[in-house]
Amino acid sequence: MTPEATSAGRQVDTSSDIVAAIDEIDGRSHLVIADIARDDAWVAMSTDGAVTVDDYR
Repeated sequence: MTPEATSAGRQVDTSSDIVAAIDEIDGRSHLVIADIARDDAWVAMSTDGAVTVDDYR
């Protein structure tokens, strides 16, 4: 990933395809969010720190 960031309120590229999944990394569950239309555009965090949708509401 590049260190560039864009404001959440600003649309830059409409050809993005963002997906999220739970995956195992190093034997632990992680929430992975990725732009599958671009190489190396993803972020992952341990599911221990992720909030469920019901808890978020």
